[in-house]
Amino acid sequence: MTIAQWLIFFLIVQLVHFAGTWKLYIKAGRKAWEAAVPVYNAVVLMKIINRPWWWVILLFVPIVNLIMFPVVIVETLRSFGKNSTLDTLLGVLTLGLYTVYINYAVDVQYRENRSLKPTTSNGETVSSILFAVVVATIIHTYAIQPYTIPSSSLEKTLLVGDFLFVSKFHYGARTPMTTVALPMLHDTIPGVKNKSYLAEPHLPYFRIPGFQKVQHNDIVVFNWPTDTVYRFNDPLRRPAVIKPIDKKTNYVKRAVGLPGENLSVKDGVVYINDQVLQLNDRAKLQYSYAIKTDGTVIDWMSVAQRLNVTDPFGPIDADQKIWYFKALTNDDIQYIKGLSGVSEIIKSPGKEQTPYVYIFPHTKKGWNESDLGPIHIPSKGETIELNSETVPFYKRAIAVYEGNKFEERNGQYYINDQPAKNYTFKQDYYFMMGDNRDNSEDSRMWGFVPEDHIVGKPVFVWLSLDPNVPWSKVLDKIRWDRMFTTVNGNGSQVSYFPYFLVLMAGILGYNVYKRRQEKKNSKY
Repeated sequence: MTIAQWLIFFLIVQLVHFAGTWKLYIKAGRKAWEAAVPVYNAVVLMKIINRPWWWVILLFVPIVNLIMFPVVIVETLRSFGKNSTLDTLLGVLTLGLYTVYINYAVDVQYRENRSLKPTTSNGETVSSILFAVVVATIIHTYAIQPYTIPSSSLEKTLLVGDFLFVSKFHYGARTPMTTVALPMLHDTIPGVKNKSYLAEPHLPYFRIPGFQKVQHNDIVVFNWPTDTVYRFNDPLRRPAVIKPIDKKTNYVKRAVGLPGENLSVKDGVVYINDQVLQLNDRAKLQYSYAIKTDGTVIDWMSVAQRLNVTDPFGPIDADQKIWYFKALTNDDIQYIKGLSGVSEIIKSPGKEQTPYVYIFPHTKKGWNESDLGPIHIPSKGETIELNSETVPFYKRAIAVYEGNKFEERNGQYYINDQPAKNYTFKQDYYFMMGDNRDNSEDSRMWGFVPEDHIVGKPVFVWLSLDPNVPWSKVLDKIRWDRMFTTVNGNGSQVSYFPYFLVLMAGILGYNVYKRRQEKKNSKY
């Protein structure tokens, strides 16, 4: 929905509210016109139902308001003596229109000093659950979101089975664009695998100002622009799934190219504006390698354990003279070079066989995941010329990410049915890549990540589970050295889990001491 459509919808809601409550306002000792003034009428209503003024704010928070509107409807009915189960059901199921009937057809009395405490234990439980869901939804949407790592594209930095806290406030929290959805679920209801949201109505993109921009080397969570995941870890794919931006699949990669920069990849190394991109010391790039031997028998299982290699590897020839590893760092290769019997090491074997149509922008013959570019990354306000060279790079950004109708007719480009020789971008774009360079589906395949797809910045690993260890060995399954470690930054990762345990023990001990003191004092 456009801003104009939302404004019309808002005004209609206000008219319905006035028509259905003005008599109730009068019975509560207010003026009829107070029910007609947008926002102010909500403040007055909170006074009528004896609830805090800040509930008004929650009525305008997407997703949270889906919980708050029914609550306010029920509270309004109860403030005028309509507190039966039937009244509650009619109020909620009619989306508040039941108040119109109460307003005109029922002689109700305002209960100014009614008790706000639920009269039953079930009511108390429901009230507590609703409050917890509201608080959790606000935190999840605007502050911190839990996230888990499903693939090995950032192996060595983030491992499969890491559970992260993703900060929304570093880059600025993005307000929800999907307005009707189940709280704290992404795009699917667990178990039934049905959508957890409605695509319409939706809000335009808006981001609360953050305290930093995306920088080189930042690990970033974003919505996958060309969403084609059917199921993770399943080769079955289907054509791109059309979803609202904030319901597209969450991805996590490293930001290597920023708006306005020129990016190239040469032999797997990223160049920005013709300079090698300097990574922080926590970034451990990995490539696939073919290791040739002279026939000497090498205990590759012991080598794999020594290097802590978990990705599949094995001989790729009948004589077992060529072994393949999916993800090795430079330090791993230095160790392998020192092994007796190693005759040759081939980096990214078979890269020349990658069809160029798999590589963005899918028109450059000779490009592969290890050698491509230059690619210019567009920035907000930047104008580019439209021609046969630039259009393959930017057509999707213009048409899909920025919502224009883009066509080519008889050698002429048209944007929204108007002839166009150039285009000015409305938002910034980024180029994201995984550290496991030969085993990562990233911007090299599907192109730019628009700013409105940025979700947040991972800051903390709060739990890490090794998927290769069964739950029967739960103590071994937990990677204790990764518990409570930071994600970004330089230097070795340090676990703050022992400090957390000391803090929790201190809090628990203090609470026990406090209860004992209170019990002791109560005797006197």
